[in-house]
Amino acid sequence: VDVSQKPVQNRSARAEGFIELQSDTVQKIKDNIMKKGDVLTVAEIAGIQAAKQTSSLIPLCHPLPISKIEVKTEIINNGVWVRSYAKCVGQTGIEMEALTAVSVALLTIYDMCKAIDKSMVIKNIKLIEKTKTDI
Repeated sequence: VDVSQKPVQNRSARAEGFIELQSDTVQKIKDNIMKKGDVLTVAEIAGIQAAKQTSSLIPLCHPLPISKIEVKTEIINNGVWVRSYAKCVGQTGIEMEALTAVSVALLTIYDMCKAIDKSMVIKNIKLIEKTKTDI
């Protein structure tokens, strides 16, 4: 898609997703005793790295000059919420980067916990907000 005629704007997006885990798995993540290491920190870093690679992963997705990508995890009783915020100045939206960050962070949690939890479910990955404002 040719975006050359679109105005350069400040753009941002927020996304989130959830991974349902067994309570024993949640406790091991909290206690930071998973065999592969610090699950939440690794997942957050993986999400940031993934956002920066979005145009390489998704065909027809424009590469964007990301000015901010934030990935946060939150443990609750039955799993982990992952939320992302992405920002850029450009001619097209940054929602794919926000969604990719969440997706890869969740997949990272799955990978790091798969040896002890065979019932994990990744769900509710969605765009929460997309904004654009004139410069």
